[in-house]
Amino acid sequence: MPSMNELVRQHTALDASDLEWLHLLVSEWQLLSDLSFADLVLWVPTRDGTRYVSVAQMRPNTGPTSYQDDMVGHLVPRGRRPMLDAALDEGRIVREGDPEWREEVPVRVESIPVRREGRVLGVIARNTNLLTVRTPSRLELTYLQSASDLAQMIAAGTFPIANQQLDMDALPRVGDGLIRLDAEGVVQYASPNALSAYHRMGLASDLVGHHLGRTTAELAPSRGPVDEALAKVASGWAPREFEIEAPGGVIQFRAIPLKPKGTRIGSLVLLRDVTELRRRERELITKDATIREIHHRVKNNLQTVAALLRLQARRIGSERGRAALEEAVRRVGSIAIVHETLSQNLDERVEFDEIADRVLAMVAEISPGKVTGRRTGRFGILDAEVATPLSMVLTEVLQNALEHGFREGDTGTVEVAAVRGGTTKEARLLVTVQDDGVGLPEDFDPHTGGNLGLHIVRTLVEGELGGTFDMVPAPDGGTRVILDVPVAVDK
Repeated sequence: MPSMNELVRQHTALDASDLEWLHLLVSEWQLLSDLSFADLVLWVPTRDGTRYVSVAQMRPNTGPTSYQDDMVGHLVPRGRRPMLDAALDEGRIVREGDPEWREEVPVRVESIPVRREGRVLGVIARNTNLLTVRTPSRLELTYLQSASDLAQMIAAGTFPIANQQLDMDALPRVGDGLIRLDAEGVVQYASPNALSAYHRMGLASDLVGHHLGRTTAELAPSRGPVDEALAKVASGWAPREFEIEAPGGVIQFRAIPLKPKGTRIGSLVLLRDVTELRRRERELITKDATIREIHHRVKNNLQTVAALLRLQARRIGSERGRAALEEAVRRVGSIAIVHETLSQNLDERVEFDEIADRVLAMVAEISPGKVTGRRTGRFGILDAEVATPLSMVLTEVLQNALEHGFREGDTGTVEVAAVRGGTTKEARLLVTVQDDGVGLPEDFDPHTGGNLGLHIVRTLVEGELGGTFDMVPAPDGGTRVILDVPVAVDK
């Protein structure tokens, strides 16, 4: 299905600011659809004015749909739907006409012009399935009246509300709870869910007839000047989104002033009980903090172990023993670097380029000559279960290159190159460590020979990381180590 951007740019003469207005409308129009119990289809005239193209569609959460099929991308000749023509040409809401029959279902069709800065950009076709029509309840009448007010605001160009940065997915919806206020902020109607939310905040009576702002301020735990501001915001004087944490629960609010004819006649207040959601968020924050603290303590413990090994190495008389302990210090240090990075993150993923640079600098300290190290390419973000063994592998490979590839006084370079690629379903990380040292012995087999370090590398790469490891002569002299491991797809 083509996107709204593609359809508007391909078929219409609307500019970027017009398209942005349509995006703002579409981000808000679930509210109109739910209040109307109706499907909405946005039609925009084509560049030559001979047809309409449907660029967006919305189905209601509060009633049956009128369209079983997707309408986005359909083209309709001008003249086939006279109500679209009338709404576009006259700039008014058109409700005339008998219901249409679609697959033995009667559908009432209305057309709402979409206005921006005095120009009509397109028309919303509001389609209501009449098959389940019954005597409307007070809730349904309130919904429909509110939908009518919003439709008039769309036709006048005052809705959606510009310059409002809202996360629509996180805001209350019609079914979560709705309160209709008059121009003075007095409650005319409160849905059962809205009333339940206020009862949770501590209200013992009904809401109808009470001033919502003052009632909300009395229930909120704050006192003093804050109460006055809260009372005004909760009265719906301006478009606002706010949250109140009372002893009984946490309630999220959204206030929308209603100005169908340019003058504020009242407000809609949508609200949702988010008590459990906030409780879970606090638990996750606590767990995240605990995990980060654990990583921090593990890092400290590893550094303590490394310090003890370093002390022991200084006291031991055997050169081979001292070298073995110093290798152990570097292995422990590479793991500590990963845990230090994890202790600073909100999730179990790390930016491995920083770790690779630190490992490269740590191992370079043991260089017997004037050997420089550098990194090219990007490792990217890796999961902790990949980062930890990979840091050890990188430490061992670099340590092996510096110790066995160069002699005392030699100059040279060790380069770590990382290339990340693959498909949207599977990604791989190719790491090449190349030096320009003395190279490999003629009879050397990287899959069976080598010291403890290479045995650790083979075990970690093939066992833990599920990848492949190879060590071959470099084309221009020296040694090249190739690591190929599967990684998570970048998001």
